[in-house]
Amino acid sequence: MMIKHSTSVDQSDRKVPYNLRQSGPTPVQMLISTRVRKSPYWHLSMEAGCWRATVYNRIYHPRGYVKPEDGGAMVEYEAIKNHVTMWNVAVERQIQVKGPDAEAFVDYVITRDATKISPMRGRYVILCNQYGGVLNDPILLRISEDEFWFSLSDSDIGLYLQGVNHDNRFNVHIDEIDVSPVQIQGPKAHALMNDLVGDQVKVDEMPFYGLAAVKVGGRDCIISQTGFSGEAGFEIYLYDSTKYADDMWNAVLEAGKKHNLMVIAPAHHRRIQAGILSWGQDMDNQHNPFQCNLGYQVSLSGKGEWNKTSDYVGKSVLEKMKAELKDGKKPYKLQLVGLSLGGKPIEEYAPDFWLVSEDGNEPCGFITSPWYHPEQGRNIAMGYVPFDGTLNKNGFPMGNYGRKFKVHLPDQYSDSPGVPVDAEVVPIPFTESHNANTREVVDK
Repeated sequence: MMIKHSTSVDQSDRKVPYNLRQSGPTPVQMLISTRVRKSPYWHLSMEAGCWRATVYNRIYHPRGYVKPEDGGAMVEYEAIKNHVTMWNVAVERQIQVKGPDAEAFVDYVITRDATKISPMRGRYVILCNQYGGVLNDPILLRISEDEFWFSLSDSDIGLYLQGVNHDNRFNVHIDEIDVSPVQIQGPKAHALMNDLVGDQVKVDEMPFYGLAAVKVGGRDCIISQTGFSGEAGFEIYLYDSTKYADDMWNAVLEAGKKHNLMVIAPAHHRRIQAGILSWGQDMDNQHNPFQCNLGYQVSLSGKGEWNKTSDYVGKSVLEKMKAELKDGKKPYKLQLVGLSLGGKPIEEYAPDFWLVSEDGNEPCGFITSPWYHPEQGRNIAMGYVPFDGTLNKNGFPMGNYGRKFKVHLPDQYSDSPGVPVDAEVVPIPFTESHNANTREVVDK
């Protein structure tokens, strides 16, 4: 077992540094207890062959259906690339904000302009704390003029939102609701969704981030054209999911038969290609938006499409950071970049943040999300390296393309055990999304 722990990576701007100890695989049996919630689809995932899980948002989260001896995660990759897949993502807790001040409250806690989101539309958004740290990057669904749902990444934003409104300054009710999503992702997603909803809505005419109220399996749902994969895709949000999970799930399975539907784990191999971040893995509350390539989400005072005259949590410190970047300063240590790297194909989740160095010696950064890109025949990754001050044409930080590094891979992936592989900074995304890119700029 590897036990090396790097302390040379400059994390002095973090209160709690990332644990960069290289422990390697440490097989353990997960204890299934009542302290962690089983989602409404948990038993259905077991029936579909789920053999491993993690915990996400305090809910057990399926993370593998095809066992390694049968081809593992790359079999699931082939399914999402060529056919259509369904994912149990009930871990995306739905936090409802409802009431006369819903728009004003949401506008206060997100960094972009909530007033520009129309009813029955969604947006990818971020919430920051007063220090400019990214608390969450959910999909925000606007169900009506006075109702929003935060479809959460992995953090306790429901409790945070209730805390923000502890004094009832905003006339809203904030709580989790019994709505649980599944994702339908892959090139046959439109065909499957057309079969599922029939003439209830013209699926092919739905815009990206568009929402529609439909019945699936006879049960009320909201569908959205969204996803975490970069493939064509939708999400189905089932109302009263603790009662009707089987009805909706089985309706999708039945309609999916002719489309070669496969139940798989969330396709992290495909989301990495699309440059889609995973909160808690690629960033957390001690990363600011600029250093994890989310600066475009930050509304700044002044003229232009990014003008947001209203206040929001973190605005002053984010404006200060942006001004410092413009002046050539470096308000943080590490920048998220895309990397193309050598080594044997990485076809499994990394158990550690693998280390990055400039010369093969003292580590200066680390990998957050690596995987093998079959179509490009190379390993790709997102990771943090020392920020060199490079900005793009819009004034946002970026990786200095072509910059060389070494990545210290485990022996199972290294061409020569103990010898780091060559890596180069490259643009993100590695493969363009089939849907409109989640890193859109203009609110509509």
